[in-house]
Amino acid sequence: MTNSIAIVGCGLVGRAWSIVFARAGREVAIHDPAEGGVEAALAWFDSTLPELAESELLAGCAPGEVRERIRAAPSLEAALEGACHVQESAPERVEVKAELYAALDRLAPADAVLASSTSGIPASAFTEPLAGRSRCLVAHPINPPHLVPLVELVPAPWTEPGVVERTAALMAEVGQSPIHLAREVTGFVVNRLQGALLAEAFRLVEDGVCGVADVDAAIADGLGLRWSFMGPFETIDLNSPTGVRGYCEMLGDLYHQLAREQADPRRWDEAIVARIEGERRAVLDLGAVPDRQAWRDKRLAQLVRAKREAGERLGD
Repeated sequence: MTNSIAIVGCGLVGRAWSIVFARAGREVAIHDPAEGGVEAALAWFDSTLPELAESELLAGCAPGEVRERIRAAPSLEAALEGACHVQESAPERVEVKAELYAALDRLAPADAVLASSTSGIPASAFTEPLAGRSRCLVAHPINPPHLVPLVELVPAPWTEPGVVERTAALMAEVGQSPIHLAREVTGFVVNRLQGALLAEAFRLVEDGVCGVADVDAAIADGLGLRWSFMGPFETIDLNSPTGVRGYCEMLGDLYHQLAREQADPRRWDEAIVARIEGERRAVLDLGAVPDRQAWRDKRLAQLVRAKREAGERLGD
């Protein structure tokens, strides 16, 4: 077995994973059964790698160096040959993943880790019958992973601890930021946190407290500025002269009252979806979304670079 990586599924997430591994010096084989999937990924590399180089986000490599490490595999078997790690980014359907993992377990080297990029399906839902289920886990990135380093490592009940450790070491080696979940939980960590925020954001708009743009500004120009370099616990620890304990003593009752008010789960029905959609389309035509996504990625690239440089000057 070599140190090569197999990327199975070349959509937005899979192709971004390819860059993560290739810029770290790994040989990467990509495969996608969908017609045109690999070709679209290769074209995306050609346009994206020079932009990443301009933002100094290719780990000191030239775009051509990174591109040369990525090869298109003509078959799943060819992609898996010699791989030490398989990063699956197939469609988010249990039946698709179950069929694919049966093939991965049969064809991949016996000591290769099989990791899923799924954003919400637990590995136990599609790996239980596999002979090699102990080498399977979720390694969920935040999109796009070549710009956002966090990776959630979520073992199934039968995942070997050593597999989690190997995956964490690999992710750290290639510049990602792995976090460990002790067990499977619906939505993992990031989507649970995001879900709580989204639930309140929808309620505020639905109840007429404020508009969509106001909620977005509250995060982009408020909480998000701190959250871009520190988490909620460090935030409250630094917001009181006596740390977490002082913050909780000062504001614990307020947050308890908020939690009681927020214990109001609501479906995102057509009325509220249409309202939010209308406010968003008023400022961004649907046809302009791809251009705005490209703008987002360029802004993310600059933020990642700024965070890195600030960390070098000020420390993490």
